[in-house]
Amino acid sequence: MAIIEMKVPSPGESITEVVIARWLKKEGDYVEKDEVVAEIDSDKATLTINAEDSGALKLLAAEGDTVKVGQVVCSIDTSVKGESKKASANSEKAKVEEVKKEVKVEANASASSATAKQQPTTGNQQPATNYTNGTPSPAAKKMMEENKVPADKITASGKDGRITKGDVLNAISAGFDSSSAAKWGGSRDSERTKMSPLRKKLAQRLVAVKNETAMLTTFNEVDMSAIYAMRAKYNPAIEKKFGVKLGFMSFFTKAVTEALNHFPAVNAMIDGEEIVYHKYADIGIAVSAPKGLVVPVVRNAEQMSLAEIETAIKNLALKARDNKITLEDMTGGTFTITNGGVFGSMMSTPIINPPQSAILGMHNVVDRPVAVNGQVVIRPMMYVALSYDHRIIDGRESVGFLVKVKEMLENPAKMLFGGKDPNEIVLGL
Repeated sequence: MAIIEMKVPSPGESITEVVIARWLKKEGDYVEKDEVVAEIDSDKATLTINAEDSGALKLLAAEGDTVKVGQVVCSIDTSVKGESKKASANSEKAKVEEVKKEVKVEANASASSATAKQQPTTGNQQPATNYTNGTPSPAAKKMMEENKVPADKITASGKDGRITKGDVLNAISAGFDSSSAAKWGGSRDSERTKMSPLRKKLAQRLVAVKNETAMLTTFNEVDMSAIYAMRAKYNPAIEKKFGVKLGFMSFFTKAVTEALNHFPAVNAMIDGEEIVYHKYADIGIAVSAPKGLVVPVVRNAEQMSLAEIETAIKNLALKARDNKITLEDMTGGTFTITNGGVFGSMMSTPIINPPQSAILGMHNVVDRPVAVNGQVVIRPMMYVALSYDHRIIDGRESVGFLVKVKEMLENPAKMLFGGKDPNEIVLGL
């Protein structure tokens, strides 16, 4: 008998323990080499444990257990031989065909049998989850569970009929019959759940920011008309050439990189008694993942085009949604952007992502009356907020930075000319 012991991999420096998030295989299951058998949570990311060889799996730790890096959590008995995935698939196909035949026979059964099937189920029986309208993504599933939204009330719009987080938000905003969902309230029950390592680390960092920085927030508003017009005009061509559509985040990221060039203190950070000024812009994009808030980084965003930024953000968002984000994806970052507008936020004061010194908060776009050339007009407006560390960023720099971001968003052509108006370039100004 050949037994292979599988140990917890190291998620990165300074991490000594992790939590077994869930086992994807059961005790005694036959697994193939490189097949994912478990997910583990650290205080920075979610990682997977892959089978080192084929054989029968033996579990040595339970879901929710805190284990040390390098600890043996399962083993594989390689002397056990199982059928290949292809053979298994053929076997399953045969079973499905057999079930179809049985269902056809049952459909022609007597009326008395049909009546018996309609009898109410016992309290111990649980109905199967209805995913007839599509399979939810991890983020969508989490939102469905938190808001008690039944799957059959959601219209899927994702690829291959996948239910997206946006589909769930649409169902919630449209309203649904809650009679099929679990009832809220009416009891004095409560429930305790263990904080994940990621959530614990996040809590510690947020408290540290409030205690260790002199954080202030300044606000402004942006007329999004020019960006709406540019997206409407160029998105078909952009999508055809690059396979992505331009979203707000790419415009804001590009505007931020140009503004950071004019106000380098906003792109700096404190290291002991020194200030480190970065001559590049690694922009962290705050993403709500199934396991909590993560901030993957778009590196050297100052050198990217809008389409390149959008592609990078899309790839990172997909990795975060599928819990495939890595420590390398989140390491570093000189400035962060967070978008509360996707959840309907009108205004907020975002918290700095340490050791950075500033963060930009985006919010929802609302048609509001504004004065333009002495006339009241309706424009799509967004409030923006810059939270900053007053220890190294003065009020003049913070306000000037936000004004520069506003200027370039309201005149996107400036992003291509170092923050200057194209007419000024032509005139040599």
